Amino acid sequence: MGSQKRITKELAELMESPPDGITVELASESNLYEWKVFMDGPDNSPFQKGIFQVKLVLPTEYPFKPPTVSFVTKIYHPNVTNDDKGSMCLGMLKADEWKPSSKLAAVLQFARQLLEEPMPDDAVEGRIAEQYRNDRKRYEEIAREWTRKYATAA
Repeated sequence: MGSQKRITKELAELMESPPDGITVELASESNLYEWKVFMDGPDNSPFQKGIFQVKLVLPTEYPFKPPTVSFVTKIYHPNVTNDDKGSMCLGMLKADEWKPSSKLAAVLQFARQLLEEPMPDDAVEGRIAEQYRNDRKRYEEIAREWTRKYATAA
């Protein structure tokens, strides 16, 4: 039961004063453990002007186990899987790095920050990471193209 109280409190805080460029709602009123998050592509990134839907799923053992964050909107990014799962690789969400004191607002801010500054050394898409490192211009062109194609225009 403690986890529900904590989740309710964090959700209320996020809805009242969401981090910059992020809005949060429950995916369904009856399920506290699955959230729909909308993230604006940061300015000065190839994702700007895009709105990305992100799914945040909380384990029943939250905050002792990390949430999972995945992109519902397709995105061309070295830290997000290029399949229909859109799994995001975030160091702080790995079971051995997760801290129960971490706040979901921080998780979401970190995820959005990653759009601005990908971490090619922690990539799940090696090919995209390679391109990000060696041909940044081409990487940004494709990322912008995907943003136009898949991310609802702001």
